Amino acid sequence: MADNDNYDGLTFEVIETEVAEGQPVVSRGVYLAPNLITTLSLLSGFYSILASTQGSFYKASLAIFLSGILDGADGRVARMLNAQSPFGEQYDSLADMLAFGVAPAILVYSFALQPLGRIGIGCAFVFTACAAFRLARFNVQIGEVDKKYFVGLASPLAAILVTSAVMVAVDHNEWVGQYDTAIILLFAVWVVICGLLMVSNVKYYSFKEFDKKKVPFVVLIIGVLIMSIVLYDIPVGILAIGILYALSGIFTTIKAKAKS
Repeated sequence: MADNDNYDGLTFEVIETEVAEGQPVVSRGVYLAPNLITTLSLLSGFYSILASTQGSFYKASLAIFLSGILDGADGRVARMLNAQSPFGEQYDSLADMLAFGVAPAILVYSFALQPLGRIGIGCAFVFTACAAFRLARFNVQIGEVDKKYFVGLASPLAAILVTSAVMVAVDHNEWVGQYDTAIILLFAVWVVICGLLMVSNVKYYSFKEFDKKKVPFVVLIIGVLIMSIVLYDIPVGILAIGILYALSGIFTTIKAKAKS
C-alpha cells in the first residue's frame, strides 16, 4: 500500500481494498452506473430541500419519492452488474442521509411545524438524528443481520410516511385547513414516531428475496386490487399502505415476544 500513498499534487482518485477470490486487492476508480444513480438520488433530495424552503411542498414531496425509487434502483443495478464496492455503500448512505433524513424533516418543518418554534425544530431534528442513527447502525451491521428483515423502519420508508402525510394534507386542504392547530400537533407527533421507529428493534420484512419466490396466483389478484385502490387517491393509498406496513412490524414483534 505504500506506493498508493504517494500523491503528486492535486488528485481525484478513489483507492479502496476489495476482496477477490478470497484475497484483498487494491483497486482504483469507481463503478459508474450505480454511483450515477445514487448521485441522481442525492440531487432529488437536494432539490426537495430547495423546494421546501420556497413553499413548493408538493414538488418537494415528489422529489423525495423520486429519491426513494432511485435508492432502490442503484443497489439492484450494482448487484446486476457485480459492481458493489465499499465506496458505493458509503456514498449511498450519505445520499440517503440527505434524501431521507434531512429533506423530509425540512419539508415537514416548513409545511407544518414552523409555528411551534423551538418545539417544531426539535421534532424535525429528532427525525433527522434518528435517520442518522439508523443508517450508522445499518452500516456496521452489514453482513451480520438476516437480509430478509430490516431492524427498525428503513429510512426511505420513514421518509415516505412523512412525505405522503404532507401530500395528503396539501391535497385535502379544504378540510385539513379547518383544524390547523390539531394538524400541526399531529404532524409533530407523527414525525417523532416515524423517527423513533427507525431506531427501534422492530423487525420489518425487507422484500429483498420476495421476487425470487413463487406465490399463489391469488396474491397477484390482491396486488392488482390494492393498486386500483391506490390509484383512486395515490397519496392516501401510499400513506395507508405505509401505516399498515409500520404496524405490521410492531404486531409481529409483540406476537413474537408473547410466544417467547
